[in-house]
Amino acid sequence: MESGCVLTDGTALHVFPSRNSIEDILHTKVNATDRGDQEDPFYIVNLGRLAHLYNQWSDLLPSVIPFYAVKCNYDPVILQTLAALGAGFDCASKQEITTILNLGVDPSRIIYANPCKQKSHIRFAAEVGVDVMTFDNEVELYKIKNCFPTAKLVIRIMANDPTATVKLGTKFGVESGHAPHLLSVAKSFGLDVVGVSFHVGSGAQSSSAYANALALAKEVFVNAEKLGFTMKLLDIGGGFPGATGTESFFQEIASTVMSSLEATFGSQYKDLKVIGEPGRYFACSTHVLAVSVISKRCISSHPNKEFMYYINDGIYGSFNCLLHGHVKPTPKILQCSTNSVATSSIVWGPTCDSIDKVNTAFLLPELNVGDWLYYEDMGAYTICAQSPFNGFSRPMAYYYCTDKESNMLRSLLGSSSTEELITQSSLSCQQLVQEHVNTNCLKMEVDCC
Repeated sequence: MESGCVLTDGTALHVFPSRNSIEDILHTKVNATDRGDQEDPFYIVNLGRLAHLYNQWSDLLPSVIPFYAVKCNYDPVILQTLAALGAGFDCASKQEITTILNLGVDPSRIIYANPCKQKSHIRFAAEVGVDVMTFDNEVELYKIKNCFPTAKLVIRIMANDPTATVKLGTKFGVESGHAPHLLSVAKSFGLDVVGVSFHVGSGAQSSSAYANALALAKEVFVNAEKLGFTMKLLDIGGGFPGATGTESFFQEIASTVMSSLEATFGSQYKDLKVIGEPGRYFACSTHVLAVSVISKRCISSHPNKEFMYYINDGIYGSFNCLLHGHVKPTPKILQCSTNSVATSSIVWGPTCDSIDKVNTAFLLPELNVGDWLYYEDMGAYTICAQSPFNGFSRPMAYYYCTDKESNMLRSLLGSSSTEELITQSSLSCQQLVQEHVNTNCLKMEVDCC
């Protein structure tokens, strides 16, 4: 029998034997009688995987502090776990800052990394002590001068990977050649520029993009120091891969970053603080989404049958990543009531909008209403952009780890009271204990160093 603990919001963390597969765990949840509407979609979230990714980052990028990009996935348990692990946070708005501060995180572990901010949000940052923030234009400097003149500023430069999936340089970042002018304006305003940031683009495809960006950043450091600024911070942004199977590419990026940092900045900047803004890296592979088939149509019988299936999550929900993330979620069979050969299929979301299409011309065995599919790598830019269009609500999330990670996570997350949650070690018993317990929640001790 395995045990679990209760997280700060009363959600159970279930512990499964490490021999159990994703399919085993999903089957357990599909058949659990305590899940409310048993036809509803749901997530399983692997907190052990999240801790592994944090440790991997620390091993491969030891001199780069991860500041998690909150916008990627603001699931409260993901945030709580990363806070306990010691991560900092990249916030883009007043609400994101508030969310992180409410976890007990010290303001010094937050960077306000939105180069174009609402004035009231700048004032709020000043009130709560979040004083490190980015800029990339002259108007932003005027606003900061008036709203938060003692802020510690980080100039964001353009450093695109031309092969990146999303080229953020089209919206943010000053060209390095124009950076001296902005630095001069900041100097004339009496503002304090302390560092440089860049973002090579979401879904970077080339590790060399980081080396090129670091060279540009060094040029800006030199120009800033000529104006009398003391440069203390380097933010290498995001773009790090997170999907299953991209581990070797992350290792390649990490190796390039570490060698380039040494070659470009080296011993000249012994006290330099280097941070990164990983989002997809931490969130993507921690989430698996399970959906049920709610309807079907046969659209062709000759020469082979073709079907359209309707599932209970779509592009207005978790699959909004199809619209802006340039991803192609792959359905996998979890529960199928037939033993037919695979045929060309279309998978639709549940709303009344005809653009709500999840998969096109995908080979699936014939499915029936009540059968289940699952999609891996659904943690990044999915939950965060869901809408209640047509009244469809956000899928529930269920958190788990394996027995190999349970002691570490219990120690990490801590407890002020003990509540044993027993899960069945044999998955033939297809029921977990109650997910939400109405007892005293456990409080996470957050290191605010």
